[in-house]
Amino acid sequence: MKTHDAYNERIKRRYLTFLKEAKRFSEKSLDGVAKAIHRFESYTKFRDFRQFHIRQAVAFKADLAEQRHAKTRAPLSKATLLSTLNALKAFFQWLAGQPGHKSRLKYADAEYFNVSKKEMRIARARREQRAPTLEQIRHVLAVMPTGSEIDRRNQALIAFTLLTGARDGAIASLKLKHIDVAEGKLDQDAREVNTKFSKTFTTYFFPVGHDVRAIVAQWVKYLLTEKLWGGDDPLFPATQITLGDTRKFEASGVARAHWSNAGPIRAIFREAFERAGIPYANPHSFRATLAGLGEKLCKSPEEFKAWSQNLGHEGVLTTFTSYGEVSRERQARIISSLNNPEERDSDLPGVEKVLEAALAATRLSRGQI
Repeated sequence: MKTHDAYNERIKRRYLTFLKEAKRFSEKSLDGVAKAIHRFESYTKFRDFRQFHIRQAVAFKADLAEQRHAKTRAPLSKATLLSTLNALKAFFQWLAGQPGHKSRLKYADAEYFNVSKKEMRIARARREQRAPTLEQIRHVLAVMPTGSEIDRRNQALIAFTLLTGARDGAIASLKLKHIDVAEGKLDQDAREVNTKFSKTFTTYFFPVGHDVRAIVAQWVKYLLTEKLWGGDDPLFPATQITLGDTRKFEASGVARAHWSNAGPIRAIFREAFERAGIPYANPHSFRATLAGLGEKLCKSPEEFKAWSQNLGHEGVLTTFTSYGEVSRERQARIISSLNNPEERDSDLPGVEKVLEAALAATRLSRGQI
């Protein structure tokens, strides 16, 4: 069975180089594009791209809609369909302008990878983000074991995520020198930290409790004074795997090395939440928790701007639209109070106040104030 086409491989290499060097795609984005193109090649049995016909695009869309997830066996999500087809559309548009393809492909041919407007609306529909409450996270921290070095690292990892709102990819790459417990800040230097969009910014510890901060401080002190590690060593090191007395590989502490990716971090979160009997909340969901906390604590546009900036957002609208959704329970409570004015909660601000704060914060972020 044919598993590749030599000509296609050369073309794909050129295209991925173009995306990396000219369009500045990240490695993760490049992997997504490569996967989408490989899906299409597998469907066409690795037919030469120069033999492309619009019928292939139409048939592939139908086949893709019938495919199922390899692990869950559930149908592929509309978002996966959209991202795959958009990647293929962009690829064939680029291909239509390349020597040797101009006479075989038209730019309009790539349009056959489009999805219907209905499918696009479904794929882009915003879904309510389920974020854990502060009380739930505190409970998770409280029931986590602390007997071993690995246990203490795991507890500090979850406390740190709440304290800083850092993304798991960044956490995996952090070094001890990036955190200053005394000053209560984290320097996310994109030259060394895997931040989103390679953005450099400083995060000051969020006001989530002295107990949470103490867990992180104790872990940092342990690494510096007992492990005698330095600034270039990992803040959250990978697990050390050794051959045990039973001649089986087992965890024996922490290694003086970074995790290669954020997968182990998410596994630690999953295990901790399951132990606490609380539905799993991934590391990124803590950012929504912090955004909700900011909406309650911040009393002025300037305060919310600072809170948003602390999350690494350049504009407050990113915080509002990405993480600031009203929960269904809160939505029900607000609408119910509007139906019964005499029972309205004193902590529910009026529409004018909300709009005024949002507009003022936006102007502030644009330097108009």
